[in-house]
Amino acid sequence: MNGDNVRERSGLAYTVAILGAFLIVAALVWAMRQYTQPGALNEKRKAERANALEEVRATERDALDNVGWIDPVKGIVRLPITNAMQIVLRDWSSNPAAARSNLISRVEKATAVAPPPPSQFE
Repeated sequence: MNGDNVRERSGLAYTVAILGAFLIVAALVWAMRQYTQPGALNEKRKAERANALEEVRATERDALDNVGWIDPVKGIVRLPITNAMQIVLRDWSSNPAAARSNLISRVEKATAVAPPPPSQFE
């Protein structure tokens, strides 16, 4: 009889411990959700977000429609998308093999890593 009583108590203790752990985790999840919820959007915040979106779109529009330098040291320029499509169509329709080798050489040039500067001990 005494062994059965000990087993019942240990089983009850494990059950209470497991339920307590679940309740602690649930309380932590609830608390984190309360702390991490962003505030309501007021008119000022809406205007800030709209302005930021307009700035991003203007920057993207500028990058797609205007010529600009990407890396002047390597000689990499940004072309308007329409001009780039015309160049690709012209090159690839006349000589695909030469266009492919030209593309590969430009990619290698653009992604080349500069050698490290010499150390003072060399």
